[in-house]
Amino acid sequence: MSLENINNIDSQMQEILRRWQDWLLNIKRYSSNTVSSYTQDIEAFIDMLHHQKKQLICLEDFAQADAHTFRSFLRERTSQHLEKSSIARELSALKNFFKWLNKNNYICNTSLSIIASPKLPKILPRALEVDDTFTLLKEAQSFSKQPWQGLRDTAIFTLLYGCGLRISEALNLNIGDITAENYLHIKGKGNKERIVPLLPIVTESIEAYLQQCPYKMRTGEPLFLGARGERLLPRIVQRQMQKIRLYLGLPDSITPHALRHSFATHLLAQGTDLRAIQELLGHASLSTTQRYTEVNIEKMTEEYQKWQK
Repeated sequence: MSLENINNIDSQMQEILRRWQDWLLNIKRYSSNTVSSYTQDIEAFIDMLHHQKKQLICLEDFAQADAHTFRSFLRERTSQHLEKSSIARELSALKNFFKWLNKNNYICNTSLSIIASPKLPKILPRALEVDDTFTLLKEAQSFSKQPWQGLRDTAIFTLLYGCGLRISEALNLNIGDITAENYLHIKGKGNKERIVPLLPIVTESIEAYLQQCPYKMRTGEPLFLGARGERLLPRIVQRQMQKIRLYLGLPDSITPHALRHSFATHLLAQGTDLRAIQELLGHASLSTTQRYTEVNIEKMTEEYQKWQK
């Protein structure tokens, strides 16, 4: 969503919002979709203030917002039957914006810090069975129009599972990001860099794709290309996964990101240290990685219940 579509704020707030967006995009390296979502969340808050004050909202209105203001906003959003996850995201966007305003000395308002986010149900990562994972990788080549595209899809899915990458991390790779020692330099969330080792099967899949790719690529150019030679888009990979998923009869929860979950879950099941998995995944907090211990416990419980029957 462009800022031009946001009404009910004065020109100063328009400029401040532009600067915040630039910071999210260029400094924090958030995706354009995330920035668009955050902008919509701030717009919802602005609309509430405008409805209350019946005038253009200015910086001073943000400075004067108190705990009562924020609780009123949450009550209003709840009354509109929004999902708790949507309300939690809106609150997260507000906290991000107010923290940035305070840090950059636009205002001094910490009232939002005492507002708690809605409690969300714990959703465990969905992982594939090991056999299903290798079947998926084997079938990946069969659902593209051109053989080289099939090899590309196989390389991407093998990379997601073999290295635990996010889809955005895989598609942002350039020629030259793979070292001579077969390590990957990955720039993940928050611009955090990590080095990931490449298994031989991953290297072989990428080399097979590069040998058949009709486009000549130079160092620094995109590794994975679309049909017209442009950097491959996530929706293309998601569409290919959907085709494979339907063919194999796998649940809707099996997305490209599920391969990253499978990477972590299968490593943990083989006894890999949790800290090592954290480093490979690029998680900032160990608590995020610990979700996979719960996945394994849930799986063991299911198997035990089957055995009891």
